[in-house]
Amino acid sequence: MTNYHPTTKKNSSMPYRLPPLNALRAFEAAARHLSFKKAAEELFVTPTAISHQIKLLEEFLELTLFRRLTRALELTPQGVAMLPKVREGLDNFAAAVECTRAKTSKGRLVVVSPPSFASRWLVPRLQRFTLNEPKIKLHILSSLNAIDNDSPGGALIFDNLDLLEDDSHVVIRFGNGCYPGCRVDAVFKSDYIAVCSPKLLKLKRPLRQPSDVKFHVLLHDDTIANEKARPNWKEWLQVAGVSGVNINAGPHFSDSGLSLVAAIDGHGIALASKPLVAKEIAEGSLVSPFDISIEQSYAYYMVTPEVTANRPFVEAFRQWLLKEAQAGQ
Repeated sequence: MTNYHPTTKKNSSMPYRLPPLNALRAFEAAARHLSFKKAAEELFVTPTAISHQIKLLEEFLELTLFRRLTRALELTPQGVAMLPKVREGLDNFAAAVECTRAKTSKGRLVVVSPPSFASRWLVPRLQRFTLNEPKIKLHILSSLNAIDNDSPGGALIFDNLDLLEDDSHVVIRFGNGCYPGCRVDAVFKSDYIAVCSPKLLKLKRPLRQPSDVKFHVLLHDDTIANEKARPNWKEWLQVAGVSGVNINAGPHFSDSGLSLVAAIDGHGIALASKPLVAKEIAEGSLVSPFDISIEQSYAYYMVTPEVTANRPFVEAFRQWLLKEAQAGQ
């Protein structure tokens, strides 16, 4: 009989020598955030514990995975090469666990979205979903973290959610649509238009042409710091071919809902996402006086972790949301 040696032949029963799972989780989180502190917050441990796990992993591999810089963290070439496979492996672990769960969902369905999407689009339509799916324990959360930003790890979408073991969750994300490891469904684009109260069309200097905006108050939405996420009046005036307007004049609002309330009350002209003000325009509380829109590179997406994307509650919400979005077009 030939003796078998595990290092001389590879097959499906080969005993692998793997580092501890906690060390791999710590590495993946720290590499994704490029921060031991943020990784610690995500995994509910201390930064020292994360540092210790990374040190154990580096000793196990006999190589360096991170460069510790002044107030910064950087992956070495070895760390960069290792990250995708570690992430894939952790996703596979999660998928294996998910396959063992019962096909019926028992927990909550947690839906996270930007505040303006939640208040102006989702909530007004929500009754149709809850009537059709009365057994689903729906929890709606609004957060500016559901908007892409330019910082490292800015595309992360499921961090720091207070989820229970049986919960399912989705995020309505306003961004570029690139979210690895997730199922991504386009909801709709978010072109911006100028809107105001019908009252402004009846003043001594009504809004007949784009240059007439110089006679009216401009309302500014400062909700999102990321300039890619929303246009400003400077961009709109350039598209409209209008000059000589003081773009710094007019009140600024830290909530887009407040700027629209001001527009509805006749205080001035606001820039708004066309799909999010469709209801007010249809009802006549707002009008769009000019046929000018600014196309955005960002759009709204429904984003779900691949491992939970086929859960019944998630799929029910997905089907309803995309149907509502299509009807709104």
